[in-house]
Parts: sequence; structure tokens; C-alpha cells
Amino acid sequence: MRRWVPFSAVVAPVALIGGWTVAAARQPQSFDPVTDTISALAASGAEDPWIMTLGLALVGGAHVATAVGLDEAQLPGRVVLGAGGVATALVAVFAQPSAAHLPAATLSFAALAAWPAVSGLPSRAAGVLAAGGLLGLVGWLVAELGGGAYLGLSERVAAGAQALWPLVVVAVLGRRRRLPAR
Repeated sequence: MRRWVPFSAVVAPVALIGGWTVAAARQPQSFDPVTDTISALAASGAEDPWIMTLGLALVGGAHVATAVGLDEAQLPGRVVLGAGGVATALVAVFAQPSAAHLPAATLSFAALAAWPAVSGLPSRAAGVLAAGGLLGLVGWLVAELGGGAYLGLSERVAAGAQALWPLVVVAVLGRRRRLPAR
């Protein structure tokens, strides 16, 4: 693992959760984080959309940096994580109502849910289990897209879990390095 990976793994969830928290606080009283999406915070017409746009760009860049420096991950996992990071940055570039927003968000959610299964980290079984859980959360988000009352909440839970998983992997790998060989 390259030296910057713990930093980039921390930046992703901090930028995402910090971005949506600060951006939501700047919105009118009518904004509801349980029903309104993260994308609405960066959309045309939002109050200070640059906050969430910057947050999403940082998340995407952090995922790309983590993918580049996470040498322990199998190459397919690194490629998929990096693709998820690029797609997240594209979500920032193509804010709503851009026609490219939904395809970028779809690719981002799919890649960030799938990468643990092909990374082999922190173990093959744990990666597959994590991917299953992340895909389940994305499934909840997709179900809410049909007019569910918890669209914003489902998106925050899925995106937050996806942003946190690389940090979990890095923490587990760091702990393994510090433990004496048995």
C-alpha cells in the first residue's frame, strides 16, 4: 500500500458526508435529507451547489488515488474502484438536470458496490460479502427511485457505505501489518 492510501481512504467518506451535511445546512427549510437526494444539493437551482460538487469531485479523486495505491488489491478490483471514482467525479461534472447525470451515477454506484468482490480484500470471502451488502443497499436505492419515501436516506446509506469500505479495507490491512507473525 502506498503511503497516501490511508489519507485518500479517509478523504472519501469525510468529503462525502461533510459535503452533504454542509450543503444540506445551506438549503431552504423545505429540503429534507430523508426524501431529497445528494444530487439535489449540487443541482442547478440548489443553494451553494459548489459545496456538494466539490465534495463529489473530492470523493471521486480519493477513490482513484486509493485504487492506484492499493497494491494489495487484485488488478480488477483496482480498475473497478478507479472507474467508480471517475464516475463519481463525472456525477459532480454533470450535475442535474444534465442528461449525463443518471448514467454517471449508475456507473458510480455499480462500480463502487462491485469492486470489493474482485479486489480480494481484505480477504476473498470478506470482499464478496461486502459487495453483496453494498449491492443490497444499491437495490434499496433503486427501489426508492420509483417514488419511495426514503430516497434520500437510501442514497445516503448506500453512498456512505461505499465511501467507507475502502477505509475499512485499509484499516484491516494496516492492522495486519502491525500484528506480529504467528
